[in-house]
Amino acid sequence: MKKEEFKEFVKKNPSLIKYIKNDEMTWQKFYEIYDMYGENNEIWDQYLNKKVTEPVKNVGINEFVTWLKTINLTEIQDGLNSVSRVIGVFQDLGNNKENNIKTEYKPRPLYKHFED
Repeated sequence: MKKEEFKEFVKKNPSLIKYIKNDEMTWQKFYEIYDMYGENNEIWDQYLNKKVTEPVKNVGINEFVTWLKTINLTEIQDGLNSVSRVIGVFQDLGNNKENNIKTEYKPRPLYKHFED
């Protein structure tokens, strides 16, 4: 019966999951606290009222310049050259198809048989 009550308590307070994922607590420890103190105790304040926020990182011009320096321009140029070659191949294929298509169809005369 107590396990079911604990499960309902966790469903009402999903912020407890963060502590499990961050390896700060275990379900066993939370259950023991719940079993000893119940759900309406001050001990839960540290877990339920604590707001976990990620610090906002301000990226300055120095960090941006450092990031730009890490970009390998040779690799980017090689990639662009490869794409350019692929586009050229497709263009050549398209041009060859257009050149091979007979633009004007001339039906054979009815009185002519196999190159008579």
